[in-house]
Amino acid sequence: MAGTFRAISIIMGTIIGAGIFAIPYVIMKVGLTIGLIQILLIALIMSTTFLYLGEIALRTKADHQLPGYAEKYLGKKGKVLMFISLLYGINTAILAYLIGVGNSFSVLIFNNQDYVLHFGFIFWIFMSILSYIGLKALKEGEFIGVSTAIIFILSLAAFSLDKINTNNIFLHNSPNILSYFAPFGVILFAFLGYSIVPEIKRVLKNNKNKMKRTILIAISSCAIIYIIFSLIVVGTEGQNTPKIATIALGKPFIFLGIITMFNAYFALSVALIDIFQLDFKLSKIKSWLITAIIPMSIFTILSLTNNADFTKILGLGGIISGTLSSILILSMIDKAKILGDRHPEYSMPTSRIVKYLLISIFILGAITGLINFFSSL
Repeated sequence: MAGTFRAISIIMGTIIGAGIFAIPYVIMKVGLTIGLIQILLIALIMSTTFLYLGEIALRTKADHQLPGYAEKYLGKKGKVLMFISLLYGINTAILAYLIGVGNSFSVLIFNNQDYVLHFGFIFWIFMSILSYIGLKALKEGEFIGVSTAIIFILSLAAFSLDKINTNNIFLHNSPNILSYFAPFGVILFAFLGYSIVPEIKRVLKNNKNKMKRTILIAISSCAIIYIIFSLIVVGTEGQNTPKIATIALGKPFIFLGIITMFNAYFALSVALIDIFQLDFKLSKIKSWLITAIIPMSIFTILSLTNNADFTKILGLGGIISGTLSSILILSMIDKAKILGDRHPEYSMPTSRIVKYLLISIFILGAITGLINFFSSL
């Protein structure tokens, strides 16, 4: 039981990060009803894709990260595409955490957003040192991250439910059908965390038969948290919902948001170090340096040029990385069923209709998301 809870906590701690704080803003843009339907739909799609990935991992004896699985079942081109997708997606996430934490500390301490770069740099130094410790620290820290998210939502509900304005619940801002898809990238990003699945295989060890239940509970819990959070923030703030939701909720919630982003940053940076070590055979020090330097360099450039837009970065990250990595996972499953070298603890049913439907949804969402992204520039 302890191992299952730890695995659920690690998945939730990885998934729930910067994305949750951008969801209320993009949902406000289209209206709560449409936004909440998208959360449920994307949660269902992502649960299915996560389960396929879990089966792929369980059908493979050797330990890999996602590029390694892609190479085994899709060849070298698959490995390159998966690596590009993950490198972009994880760095986008880490970049968003630097912006979000920098922004949050600046508001928390100085009541303004003038010191985002300074606090982001301090946070980066701390996280870079911590990420070098690796999986052991990941196992020991996941309870704090998931507990913080739960305390965050329960506290928010307790303090804000009576402040919800019913007029905001029925708020409708979408000028056309195309704009209904505007939240797709941010919501998809908020459910990303594929890179943690290989870690879960290692954490569960002799309890791999609990992988399926672990994934379903973790993603369902994330969806519930996103729905409650969006309902409360948009319900209370309405048109004034900020791009980083915690900024509107007061300093205690800003602090809880920082802890949540800290946990997700840590899990993703450890996963990226593993990608370089397990699938590209780089030394730990080289893997760590690459993982640390890239996002900080981009963060510095964007901050100095006033282009560090929290919501747009998350949306673009979800559209590109989420869509590409999901399609690659869906392309791997049938080959893993044939070429896998161990008997899995569970097996997901597959059909071309289901696979093509899921791929079509990802592509449609990505196209409409990109159109909305560029039209907002």
